[in-house]
Amino acid sequence: MKSPARQQPWNDTPPTPRGPPITGCGWTDNGWPIRPVAASMAGVTEAEQVPAAATESVPDRWTKGTVYDDMWVDPADDPRESDEAVPDGELPTLLDYLRNYRLTLRMKCDGLDAEQLARRSVPPSTMSLLGLVRHLAGVEHYWGTVVVGGQDGPRPFTGDDDFDGAVGDETVVAEAFALWDQEMAATDAAVAAHPDVGERLASGDGIAVREVLVHLIEEYARHCGHADLIRERIDGRVGQ
Repeated sequence: MKSPARQQPWNDTPPTPRGPPITGCGWTDNGWPIRPVAASMAGVTEAEQVPAAATESVPDRWTKGTVYDDMWVDPADDPRESDEAVPDGELPTLLDYLRNYRLTLRMKCDGLDAEQLARRSVPPSTMSLLGLVRHLAGVEHYWGTVVVGGQDGPRPFTGDDDFDGAVGDETVVAEAFALWDQEMAATDAAVAAHPDVGERLASGDGIAVREVLVHLIEEYARHCGHADLIRERIDGRVGQ
């Protein structure tokens, strides 16, 4: 769905500059100082002014969607589409949103080889699609197995290993997706054992099951946005 047009502020009073005048600067409409390019780039060579990504090959944007040109695939091929009734109740609704975001990340990885999955296509970010899969496997483990399930044990990754260890090796890719599947199943089983979304979990310092699920949805939604850009930079494919 497309976002509604941004509404104009109700207050049309011109903003007051936020601070003393700065030599060579103007002010934005919102009252923030802005330095002219010529001043801000003084002493920087022309080559240094060009972002590295601008000098690389940029793929053409494309989508497999033919019914809606802003979708990843057509509705008939979209695993997120269902003929079932809209979920009724809080828990089914939360689980449905979580399921759809999990599928969205998997779809963003579709059709890529190991090197492409591990490619850090939006420098200087260290994120890759494979790194996101590994990271979210760790997220599922913590919130599903540890917090909801009450089971302690070694985490899949520590520090930045989830992203740093996401290398373009077929074995690493296979292990990452297998781990992700395992941790998602463990989360689903743990939640099934605690169907009351208002239940306060002793293993999570009193956090409610509802909050755990909302956090998981938020985590996936954020990283699916990252996946959009990472995938588009790899081969140009776009779509919701």
